[in-house]
Amino acid sequence: MQTPPFFSIVIPVFNEAENIEPMVREIQAAFQGRTEPYEVIFVDDASSDDSPAVLQRLTLETGGVVRSLRHRRNFGQSAAVATGFRAARGEWIGTLDGDGQNDPADLPHMLDEARRLGVDCVTGVRAKRQDNYIRKLSSRVGNGFRNWATGDRVSDSGCGVRVVRAACVRELPVFNGLHRFMPTLLRTKGYSVAERPVNHRPRLRGVSKYGVHNRLWRGIRDCFGVRWFAARAVPAERVDGGTEQGQGR
Repeated sequence: MQTPPFFSIVIPVFNEAENIEPMVREIQAAFQGRTEPYEVIFVDDASSDDSPAVLQRLTLETGGVVRSLRHRRNFGQSAAVATGFRAARGEWIGTLDGDGQNDPADLPHMLDEARRLGVDCVTGVRAKRQDNYIRKLSSRVGNGFRNWATGDRVSDSGCGVRVVRAACVRELPVFNGLHRFMPTLLRTKGYSVAERPVNHRPRLRGVSKYGVHNRLWRGIRDCFGVRWFAARAVPAERVDGGTEQGQGR
């Protein structure tokens, strides 16, 4: 019987056929020699390229370490992340964007740091952004507005590299924009979040799916919804004298 994974890596993809296999090879290298079993869950958000075929082949080649789920239509990145969270079998979950700009080598260090610090989540901060000026500027404006609107302080809410306890994500609301507000949403539920600098790389393959319209303006609008939720959020760990079922550390 296959050992259940301790760590699940969730990666949303949409038309990223060229990036999938290089990411799997980098993940394998990053976790080589570690004792914790892991799984890699790709959520295909209704790609129209060869992503499904690549994922099917890698699932067979890796003996099921790579798993894939496919949306029946394109629901967006946040929906894909939520689908991956629901399918994850590990006690801890890591996330990566599907464009290859995140470095999988950061994940084992973030997992170690989360356990050492005793926090529920470690979220990445891209130390040296490898994006063009427009994307950097829109990110800076968006981060500043989010922090003002939500009353939280997150250095890089758009960074896709995170490690979080699986029990925590069960309390997160699912909406378009979830992936940009995870640290704030976790804190509103009473969970602890730490930040860590991570590597960021230029996109080498494929085409970006984001621009100013669907990254900056949509994110600013979502801030007001998150502000409403934060003011009314119910703490996650509510049972007196112990931990709730499925919420143990």
